[in-house]
Amino acid sequence: MKFDEKGLLPAIAQDAETGEVLMLAYMNQEALEKTLSTGQAWFYSRSRQELWHKGATSGNYLNVKKVLIDCDEDTVLLLVDAAGPACHTGNRTCFFRRLEDGLRIVSENPLQR
Repeated sequence: MKFDEKGLLPAIAQDAETGEVLMLAYMNQEALEKTLSTGQAWFYSRSRQELWHKGATSGNYLNVKKVLIDCDEDTVLLLVDAAGPACHTGNRTCFFRRLEDGLRIVSENPLQR
């Protein structure tokens, strides 16, 4: 794997059944190893500068079914079964808004989706 100069690589979480993209976060070597060994998603929080077990406080774990890497070996795709909303806002996915007419942001999905 090719980690960046900060020792991180992007990790995309995608619903293994529907193909819906749920979130993007970053992993360091330790997060990747913990993800592979535990079967649940671990990330590295750039703001807190610490390891982060997705769902540890909310119960919304990402149970990893498969880990894929891209052709450049610098991005990870996690195919997951989400135990609840992936987004900290309560939305199923972090990608619930769209850009419209230039830079106007419009909500795409309601919370209950």
